[in-house]
Amino acid sequence: MTSLREQLEAREREILAPQAARSAESRGRLRPEKEDDVRPAFQRDRDRIIHCKAFRRLKHKTQVFFAPTGDHYRTRLTHTLEVSQIARTIAKVLRLHEELTEAIALGHDLGHTPFGHAGERVIDALVPGGFNHYEQSLRIVDVLENDGRGLNLTWEVRDGIAKHSKGKSGTPVGMTGALRASTIEGQIMRVADLIAYVNHDIDDATRAGLLKAEDLPGEPVAILGGSSSARIATLVKDVVTESLAGNLTEIRMSDRVLKAVLDLRSFLFDAVYENTIATAEFKKASGILSGLWEKVRERPEEFLDLKTIENEDLDAAARDFLAGMTDRYAVRLYEQLFIPKPWAIE
Repeated sequence: MTSLREQLEAREREILAPQAARSAESRGRLRPEKEDDVRPAFQRDRDRIIHCKAFRRLKHKTQVFFAPTGDHYRTRLTHTLEVSQIARTIAKVLRLHEELTEAIALGHDLGHTPFGHAGERVIDALVPGGFNHYEQSLRIVDVLENDGRGLNLTWEVRDGIAKHSKGKSGTPVGMTGALRASTIEGQIMRVADLIAYVNHDIDDATRAGLLKAEDLPGEPVAILGGSSSARIATLVKDVVTESLAGNLTEIRMSDRVLKAVLDLRSFLFDAVYENTIATAEFKKASGILSGLWEKVRERPEEFLDLKTIENEDLDAAARDFLAGMTDRYAVRLYEQLFIPKPWAIE
């Protein structure tokens, strides 16, 4: 008698496109383990990511605006959920593996630092050899979770997480074979990430008073649409149409739509990510993280994982500690270590 998992795996073989990944054909895990009776491998990976500590910490990590007090600004967690929704929509239309796509999307930012990309730049400068959040995401699922045992995810999910970065150019498609994910599902991650953050960052910047609708560049808006939902619909339709036209050999976008979204991204860098307000906040993040970097390395027994120090080095342990912090924990620890407490007057 076949198990429920085997029935689901058989359904995958019947329904999914020939180019899709299949749970039963996974390249396996870092450590062999018994298959679940109910859930195929990629669904099991998705569940492990959702239940891990690093995923829960994303709710208190900055997306763009540091420690936002408003209830409606995105955090790293809500960004991740929006990416997952867009990625899964694309996978569904293309008849690709939705749970694999979702697992990669949910895990792609687990290694992000506090204070958003500003925090990443600070830690990159502090850590010998540099820092990349996608490498840290892979380290979390391979090593840091479960008291050093990791999540033991499948090769396909780990590959998608490791290769989700779009690089300095920001382009999500057309990468060389060595740089793009090996599965079509993993390649969806890049475009879904770009679609999500370009649109929700416009929304957040407008809410913060940094932008008005009329400030957006005319040509990209004319091509993509005048609202967030219209732009997302245009971009998703373009991705699925172009990818199907290419017989799903890779995830594609049309030149016209790709240029429009990259132009919009470039506008956001100037108007939002690198403006004077953001630069001032970056200096604050730099001061907090630089101070903590020095202090925790002076007192490793109190703050750092001694096993990491023994097996790797002090810098690796300090990197893991700082990168894992939420914004509010970093601020609270900085206050504890650097701000004098007033003496009580009797």
